[in-house]
Amino acid sequence: MRFTLIVFGVVLLGAGSSLQSDGGPEISLATLPLELRERGQAVLGQRDPEKRARLAANLATREPAARDFLLALLESDPAPGVRSAVVDRLSPRTDPAVRQALERRVATDPDVQVSLLAFEQLRIQQARHLAQLLHERLERARAGGDRAALLRLAAEQERWASVVRGSMLPSFMQVPPAPFVLKPVAEPIRLLAFGDFGTGSRDQKRVAAAMQRFQRRTPADFAITLGDNFYVTGRASPTDPRWRTQWEPLYGALGLQIYATLGNHDWDWVDGPAAEILYSNLGSSWRLPAPYYTFTAGPAQFFALDTDEVSEAQLQWLRSALEKSQAQWKIVFGHHPIYSAGYGDRAALVEQLLPVLAGRADVYLAGHDHNLQHLRPDHGVHFFISGGGGARLRPVTPDPRALFARSTHGFAVIAVDARRLEIQFHDAELVLLYRYTLAVGSGSGGSRSRQGG
Repeated sequence: MRFTLIVFGVVLLGAGSSLQSDGGPEISLATLPLELRERGQAVLGQRDPEKRARLAANLATREPAARDFLLALLESDPAPGVRSAVVDRLSPRTDPAVRQALERRVATDPDVQVSLLAFEQLRIQQARHLAQLLHERLERARAGGDRAALLRLAAEQERWASVVRGSMLPSFMQVPPAPFVLKPVAEPIRLLAFGDFGTGSRDQKRVAAAMQRFQRRTPADFAITLGDNFYVTGRASPTDPRWRTQWEPLYGALGLQIYATLGNHDWDWVDGPAAEILYSNLGSSWRLPAPYYTFTAGPAQFFALDTDEVSEAQLQWLRSALEKSQAQWKIVFGHHPIYSAGYGDRAALVEQLLPVLAGRADVYLAGHDHNLQHLRPDHGVHFFISGGGGARLRPVTPDPRALFARSTHGFAVIAVDARRLEIQFHDAELVLLYRYTLAVGSGSGGSRSRQGG
């Protein structure tokens, strides 16, 4: 049975046939595989632009099967939110038709935000293409054993990683400083570790208040962040007002020096990484000398990483720094986990970072998963995730490597002396959830205990 339905300025000619917009191309359900046509019809029949955008975005996850349908929708739909949803999901990397459609959006879309989003997609894809060419040249130098060329190419690759991400971080601000000392080797240390917190939410304030109570009761020597220091994007400048509302009253109140790492959300704003580095000169507690750096404190050496893009230059630096270290304990920390009972393993870090840590580091600390975890050691490295600092929680999943996993807000406390390293997880009510101890000479062993449920 044929029928006609007016929907947001387009005419539906019949179920399963096609749509024609006013002045736009025909949108035909026949361009979709049979199993996607019902979802395509749901997009075309939805009057609410926000709901239509969500349906279009969900359908775009099946691209390229839905490519032609989505390209016609991109040309025809009058709602900027729908066009943005389609642009956000289309990849122009290997498809000239998609690239041409995005170029038309840049030049002609009536909504400037849609134009800029399309422009950013094209910029990222072109930059990634050039970065891949550079990577292939780097691998050729590696295979040929040309170390001088490898180091030169690694430095250029790191610069291009910043270009791909669209940041305005100058190359000289990416150079790690010389190792520095927080506390003499013979003295034990205690530190707090927390990540995924910069939302301004009630939960962020609860966790920060719990850390303040802990600090009054059992003082730590310093703290570290595990990235995603600010949501949804990083700071716009060193004088961004969020420093005064989301950092100083919550963490400056700890009275500690806090050594930060960058997460993916910190990189999401073009000036974010530079702003966070430069705030080290302004804030009472914030310290981020470079995207990656190292320092010693008591019997431990800490290695802060930028895991959003682990460049060859960073890997070369880390390998050398670990091998030079004379510390009893070597603790590496960054934003993204290598293994996880939440988001899942990060293949690139398993392939690139783990071989550098294997046999050299004792502990790898991460955030990104909005929960608390301890994963079984691999190659002598213990894996901890402390990502419950205040962002919306993520579920944990069954994983045979998980020694502990809890979807709750909280933070970690690490105590280190010459013989032992102990890590604790506390929730936002300051309940001790989990404790694990590594002893010198215990290898991948250690002892653990659970408290508080």
